[in-house]
Amino acid sequence: MQKYVSRFHYLTQDLQHKSHLEQVITACESGANWIQYRCFSKTEEQHLDELNRIAEVCDDWGTTLIITDHTSLLSKADIQGVHIEDLSADFTSIRKEIGPDKTLGASANTLDDIKRIAASGAVDYIGCGPFGVTLTKPNDYPILGLEGYKAIMAEMDILRIAIPIIAVGGITAANIDALADMGVHGVAVSAAINKSDNPASAFKEIYRKLH
Repeated sequence: MQKYVSRFHYLTQDLQHKSHLEQVITACESGANWIQYRCFSKTEEQHLDELNRIAEVCDDWGTTLIITDHTSLLSKADIQGVHIEDLSADFTSIRKEIGPDKTLGASANTLDDIKRIAASGAVDYIGCGPFGVTLTKPNDYPILGLEGYKAIMAEMDILRIAIPIIAVGGITAANIDALADMGVHGVAVSAAINKSDNPASAFKEIYRKLH
């Protein structure tokens, strides 16, 4: 049974002036129905303390909570799924580890990545990128741009690969309409919201374009 995958994935990030919990509260108050807790600066114990508080907020708002990479925390907090950023991960094994009910997301940069991940039959959605320049998580993967997504979505259609593709990496509100025209299921956004002068307003602008 195919799981629900939101069209708007909001990602928290490590910020000096605003905690992940504060980011989640702002997002939920602005209408978030899907949040990915993406933290690289804490120990597992610190993760768990913050995660439990974040999970309470998400539960109050009916918001899906996904964690980046830390599968071991799924059984320790009220988290609905995990997103794995390692492109070469063994998703079949990860699915066995987390069970059938948790949502499992994967990262990809190329059509070959998508084909391999989809063939596992273990993943619920794929975050494909980067769309553009992003400093949230520096990497050496080629930037896809609109033409990259257009080519990937066309090939997926030919190959009959039916898995939701979430565009990610350097995405702003100005890119949403064009990406939707390429056939992507949705977008994942972080810095365009978190580093804006008015995060709540930035969130709502993107939300309106996707609903």
